[in-house]
Amino acid sequence: MLFLENHYIPAHVMYTWLVVILLTLLSFVATRHLAVYPGRFQNFMEVLIGGFDSLVNDTMGHHGRTFFPLIATLGIFILVSNLIGIVPGFESPTSNISTNAALALVVFFSTHVVGVKTHGLKYFKQFMGPVWWLIPLMLPIEIISHFVRPLSLTMRLYGNIAGEDLVLFVVLMLVPFLVPLPIFVLMIFTSIIQTVVFMLLAMMYISGALEEGH
Repeated sequence: MLFLENHYIPAHVMYTWLVVILLTLLSFVATRHLAVYPGRFQNFMEVLIGGFDSLVNDTMGHHGRTFFPLIATLGIFILVSNLIGIVPGFESPTSNISTNAALALVVFFSTHVVGVKTHGLKYFKQFMGPVWWLIPLMLPIEIISHFVRPLSLTMRLYGNIAGEDLVLFVVLMLVPFLVPLPIFVLMIFTSIIQTVVFMLLAMMYISGALEEGH
């Protein structure tokens, strides 16, 4: 927590800036001297981006390339944010509910913007059910289900990453040497899984908005 003239910057905001700066520097270094025969760092970055590209295209089909910048940016930011909390003395930005809520709202608004842009006002017909006499039942259900999505994305990521950070803190306090190594491995695995889950759900929501309502 950083104090500036009677104001303070929350820790999760500082670590978010740190992740953004780190990713900016990495992207600059990775693209500064691109070579036909890549070195180790360029090869690693190409494999990483290629993995994200395959995941997005396999999940969203021909729409994948359009939404690759959004999904990959979210995925890389979440992955690095999750992993940075494994470093002793650092805190995962995604262990704070505000950071995750911001990410979830990006997905929420992107979904509906894409839906309206693709289908126009006909997009909202999907909220009303297949026949007019079901509107009083279907409309509240659909509205609630859509508003639950960002809440679900927020709480799932927050619960897992905040729990990891807490477990790591307790383990380091009790046994600060070799015993925490299995915990580190488990945290890396969980960080990757939670990143993939967030990306998959985001892609499913956006893909659903692209489809015609039935």
